[in-house]
Amino acid sequence: MSLSEIVDLSHYYGSNPNFVLAGGGNSSYKDDRYLYIKPSGVSMASVAEEDFVRIDREAVRKCLSLFEPSNPDSLAEIKRLMNYSVCGGSGLRPSIETPLHELFDQKFVMHTHPALVNGMTCGRNGHGFCAKLFPDALWVDYCAPGIDLAVMVAKAIDGYRAEKGRCPDVIFLANHGVFVASDSTDAIKDTYNRIIDTLERFCSEQEIDFRPGAAPDGDPETVAALGPKLRAWMGEKDNPAVVTSFGYMIPPYGGLSPDHIVYMGTQMAVAESADDAQGAIERFRATYGKSPKTLVVKGKAIFCAGRNLVNALKVKAMLLDAAVVERVAEAFGGVRYLDDEQCDNIEKWEAESYRLVVSRGKARQLTGTVAVVTGGAQGFGYGIAVELAALGAEIVVADMNEQGAVAAAAKLGAGSRGFAVNVADEASVKGLVDRIVATYGGVDLLVSNAGVARAGSVKTFALKDWEFVTNINYIGFFLCSKYFASVMAVQNAETGLWTDIVQVNSKSGLVGSKNNGAYAGSKFGGIGLVQSFALELVTDKIKVNAVCPGNFLDGPLWSDPVRGLFVQYLAAGKVPGAKTVEDVRRHYESLVPMNRGCFPKDVAKAIVYAKEQQYETGQAIAVTGGQVMLS
Repeated sequence: MSLSEIVDLSHYYGSNPNFVLAGGGNSSYKDDRYLYIKPSGVSMASVAEEDFVRIDREAVRKCLSLFEPSNPDSLAEIKRLMNYSVCGGSGLRPSIETPLHELFDQKFVMHTHPALVNGMTCGRNGHGFCAKLFPDALWVDYCAPGIDLAVMVAKAIDGYRAEKGRCPDVIFLANHGVFVASDSTDAIKDTYNRIIDTLERFCSEQEIDFRPGAAPDGDPETVAALGPKLRAWMGEKDNPAVVTSFGYMIPPYGGLSPDHIVYMGTQMAVAESADDAQGAIERFRATYGKSPKTLVVKGKAIFCAGRNLVNALKVKAMLLDAAVVERVAEAFGGVRYLDDEQCDNIEKWEAESYRLVVSRGKARQLTGTVAVVTGGAQGFGYGIAVELAALGAEIVVADMNEQGAVAAAAKLGAGSRGFAVNVADEASVKGLVDRIVATYGGVDLLVSNAGVARAGSVKTFALKDWEFVTNINYIGFFLCSKYFASVMAVQNAETGLWTDIVQVNSKSGLVGSKNNGAYAGSKFGGIGLVQSFALELVTDKIKVNAVCPGNFLDGPLWSDPVRGLFVQYLAAGKVPGAKTVEDVRRHYESLVPMNRGCFPKDVAKAIVYAKEQQYETGQAIAVTGGQVMLS
């Protein structure tokens, strides 16, 4: 089916940052009666067949014929026709580019914004170079996207058709990428390959660096000092921003294309030093009446802010892309920026406001929360991370197993990241916190979950095993609390909001555990730390609580066939009469009034309760199915 072909092509280009950034670009397929177009707010990288908006082609043609620039009522009539011509129940809105896609005779149309192409289309002499490099292509001068542009392109196509006797396959839009059309998706790929190859050869001949480089890290001291504060300064009241950072570069001078303007704006706050950062942001607000998306600290770092990590990274990606576009444009006569009026019109697009609302999705319980889960690559930790991510949190999976942490984070969503950490090593914990601040700006919730267990009699237990358990379960919680609390205190002083540390303790932190003294002792000690830290950190608006789960009998801690507690407890004779691991399991299930083990979702609900309860600190919340009841 041809619709499946445009979906595959959309994914092919939509997932390639050399062609599409920040979910931009557009694609369509048409049959004799209908035009199927990617809707506003849906990324080409993830669009599905059912997302494509189906529009009666005759209605689109009628829209174009009705348009009269001097008659404002004609635009209202066009919107009405466009809305009523949509078939299907998706509720998604047709793209603002719909009339442009209908103008092509070809079945498939793809619109992308490669930096190489935008370098030419944003060049002062781009039109002239285009005529030499791509003599069969059509060039259209800049016009704000919408019905005005569609009418301009329609006239240009009519002129092209009169001259060459056919519809063009390629249209370059000044400051706005390239359209490629064909009756075959393979032919579209071939055309794009020729375009990119031609531009790469030309730039190489001009000794222009057209390849995007990796963004360097920002100055560590500047990032560490400013990141937590910027979450407040670049965010809104009660909604701290996620602030990601990278190394200093000379920022773009002005508006290059609609996508650059929409996602990164045309202006940015510029600070002479870290000490000037707050003043620079206040000056920006006073001038433009809104928070900046970008703060440049000269010579030190650039900070990009968004409602979440995905949005912050879009700003960063557009900044880096703009640097490439500006370099390439030098080969085409220098950079032609859009003027202030053109930029202002784009930023005020009603259509773009709609697109951003759709792309954000519905707010969930933990939307905007940056949550760190140590020991989050497997077991209880991963299960907790899954539950928190489902509620909208941005998850940092921190684990000894870096590969596992990265893989786990990839499953949790685009706003999640996986980092390596050894919670018992101070330098490792500090390094983790530094990476999180550089990526997110700060943290709202620390779930200190990393833990280990070794079972055995006190009479024969090896000191090295005792120290191993204590180092991870007890000292690890201290180190994480030390470094995360330091960041939270700075962040909270600026936002005025509360943040949370929640230790995943155990029922063994509430009652003793036979042949399990190292584990129970570390967990009892953890409760003491929770209560002590709670008393100290309350003045920094940090709540510290513990959740004390029952046994996660289905998790690897218990069920691993080699190192699991079922195996250990059987070997240690902890369950009298038990001859198999199944005997041990049934014994532990029988101890729970609710007759089952604890699940990650049970613990996650308690963690969310501890976070949302504003009058609770220093508590140990039992999640044991009634096995342990507090007195």
